[in-house]
Amino acid sequence: MRCPFCSAQDTKVIDSRLSGEGDQVRRRRQCTVCNERFTTYEIPELNLPQVVKNDGSRVPFDDRKLVSGMTRALEKRPVGTEQVEQALNRIRRRLIATGEREVPSRLVGEWVMEELRSLDHVAYVRFASVYRKFEDVNAFREEIEQLEKQLPPEVKRQQMDLLDDQGGG
Repeated sequence: MRCPFCSAQDTKVIDSRLSGEGDQVRRRRQCTVCNERFTTYEIPELNLPQVVKNDGSRVPFDDRKLVSGMTRALEKRPVGTEQVEQALNRIRRRLIATGEREVPSRLVGEWVMEELRSLDHVAYVRFASVYRKFEDVNAFREEIEQLEKQLPPEVKRQQMDLLDDQGGG
């Protein structure tokens, strides 16, 4: 592993631990030339399936697109980076677990919506509005009403009413 400080090729591992949900290894390394320390993460390289888009074209699964879409939906929302990373890891594991060479993009989109629904309802509605191409305010209202029907009572108490006009905004 090349040192990010002096670019020396020789570094040594001084500590290794499991990280995340046990699916990656965190290593503390030290450069043998400049003695600076840094952290690396190792994850297994797995063959993820191709994604079949709605037009029938096939593209390699791209984590960056997933991160980008979720990040846009979660912008200015109280959701931590670690929670987002865990959600992304769950989606990756589901992709691998299919055992398929190809997965429809619609299925991946539904998994993203499931994860966002559990993380933050506002982010979920934002993502769903783009993903499902809402045409008017009634489509938003219907989605919010569906969401509210599915909420367990304890979550309803914790979440702000999405249709509450008194909250301002």
